[in-house]
Amino acid sequence: MRRRKMLRMLGLAPLAGGAVLPGSASAAATSAAAFKGRDYFAELGVRTFINAAGTYTSMTASLMRPETMEAIRYASRKFCMLDELQDRVGERIAAITHAEAAVVTSGAFAALTIGMAGILTGKDPARVRQLPKLEGTGMKSEVICQKGHAIGYNQALTNTGVRIIMVETREELERAIGPNTAALHFLHINADRGRIQHEEWVAVGRKYGIPTTIDIAADVPPVSNLWRFNDMGFDWVAISGGKALRGPQSAGILMGKKNIIEAARLSMPPRGETIARGMKVNKEEILGMWAALEEFVSIDHDKEYQLFQARIDRIKAAAEAVKGVSTQVSHPKLGNCTPTLNITWDAALVRQDGNQLREALRKGDPSIEVMGGKDNLSITAWQLVEGEDRIVARRVREVLEAAAKA
Repeated sequence: MRRRKMLRMLGLAPLAGGAVLPGSASAAATSAAAFKGRDYFAELGVRTFINAAGTYTSMTASLMRPETMEAIRYASRKFCMLDELQDRVGERIAAITHAEAAVVTSGAFAALTIGMAGILTGKDPARVRQLPKLEGTGMKSEVICQKGHAIGYNQALTNTGVRIIMVETREELERAIGPNTAALHFLHINADRGRIQHEEWVAVGRKYGIPTTIDIAADVPPVSNLWRFNDMGFDWVAISGGKALRGPQSAGILMGKKNIIEAARLSMPPRGETIARGMKVNKEEILGMWAALEEFVSIDHDKEYQLFQARIDRIKAAAEAVKGVSTQVSHPKLGNCTPTLNITWDAALVRQDGNQLREALRKGDPSIEVMGGKDNLSITAWQLVEGEDRIVARRVREVLEAAAKA
C-alpha cells in the first residue's frame, strides 16, 4: 500500500470500535462521520439516518471514499476540455476493466441508453440527431431479451426508439433474429431466471453478427465482474458508479468495444441535439469515478466481506435474544453480494408487523432504515459507519422486545 494513502487512512481511524480497512466502506464512512463543518441537512430539516438497508438510489446509495472526494475537490478548482478528460480517463478505466474503451456516464441507466444509441447510429452524425425516431432512417429497431430479464430499467433501451422482443429458449432466440435486430441484451442479476446463460448468449450474437450487451448495474463485488464480461466478449457492459464502487451516485461506466463506445459518445454532452444531452456528466464526476474505481480494485474484498459478516452476526445475535424471533443470513451471488440478514418472528409473540417495526426504527434516535415486507426485516451492513452495527443491534432488539410486550 502506498505510504501516503496509509497515513491518510490511519488519520481517519476511530479511537475505538474495531479496525478500519484502508479504502474500505468503513474508511469512507468514518471520513463522513468525522466531518466538521456547516450542517446543511440540519439547516434544511432533512432527516439523516443509519443505512442498514443497502445501496438504494432513494437512500442516496453509498458514501464516497476520501480518495474520491479528493479527486472531486481537485477537479472543482480547474478547467479542462470535457472530451479530452473523457478520453484519458476512459483509457485508464478500459485498462482496469479489460475493455477496448470506456466512458464515464451519468449513471448505469444513462450507460444503457447511450450504449444502445451507439449501436443504432454508429458514427453517423445525421443518425445521432434522428434518435429516437427510427422509422425510415435505415436504423435497426429491435432488441431481443429473455423474458426472465424483463425489468423496468429496460426503458433505458426503449428510450432510443427500439422495441424489445421477448424470448425464452435458444430456438425462440434464433427465430426472433432478423434484419431489424439491433442487439441481444442480457441482465446479469436475473441470470438464474433465464434459460440461456452468458456464454451461449454471446455465442449466438457472434453467430449472427449481432452485438451483445449486458447490464451489471449493482453486480460488484465480486471485483472480477468488472472485467469478466468484457473478457467473455460482450460488446458493451453498463455498470453503476454510485453503489458498491462508491463513486458519485450520479455516475456510471459504459465499457466495451471501441467502435461502439466512440459511437455512443456522439450522443453524449458536450454535443447538443442528441438523445442524451440531458445525461450530462461533469469533470468532477469523471475524475471521482476513476478514483473510486482505482480504490475499489485495490481493496482486500475478502477481509471487507468478513467485516460485514461480523457486523451482521452482531445484529443477528441481538435479534435472536428476543423470544419468538428467528433469523437467517443469505449470501447473494449475482448482485448486491453482501451478507444479508432476514429476521422473522412468531406473530403470536411479536405483535407488530414488519411495516410497524420499520417505522419504529425510522422514528427512533438515531433514525435507522432497513428493508423487508409485512412479515420480515431485511438488513445489510455494507453501508454502516464503523460502530453503527452496535447501534442497529441494540435498536433492533429494543423494537422487537417492545413489540413482544405490546
